[in-house]
Amino acid sequence: MEQKLNHFDEKGNAVMVDVTDKAETERRAVARGTIHVTREIFDAIASGTVRKGDVLGTARIAGILAAKQTPHLIPMCHPLLLTKAAVDFELHEDTLSVDAVCTVKLKGQTGVEMEALTGVSVALLTIYDMCKALSKTMEIGEIHLEMKSGGKSGTYVRKEEV
Repeated sequence: MEQKLNHFDEKGNAVMVDVTDKAETERRAVARGTIHVTREIFDAIASGTVRKGDVLGTARIAGILAAKQTPHLIPMCHPLLLTKAAVDFELHEDTLSVDAVCTVKLKGQTGVEMEALTGVSVALLTIYDMCKALSKTMEIGEIHLEMKSGGKSGTYVRKEEV
């Protein structure tokens, strides 16, 4: 079955989707991304010795603020009254990387996938910004939606490739 894209009108113009008649449901999205760093940067983040300050604390706040500001960044996103926006981090010494995980929730008429993805992206960019004096070789990637629930399309859970 072909999925119709609903961000375009009958003339092909980009439009904001009308969600007026959609039912309010609890909606949740979780996104994840990774920044690969040098040994020096990893150790500085882990020990809290980066000159600019608390890297993960600052990145957490930046990610939460970004999730809340998504409609100002992505043109067709609805302004949403988020009931939860959280950013957590996982440090992986074996790969010299830091994962950011953003969870966003609300009860509303449209999903929060873009808010979770935006939160992760800005959290990772903040890590880069705070550590770039040590090395500019960091690499951000692997940003993806891990899961979403609620709404007409139901639940989606990303399956890891084997």
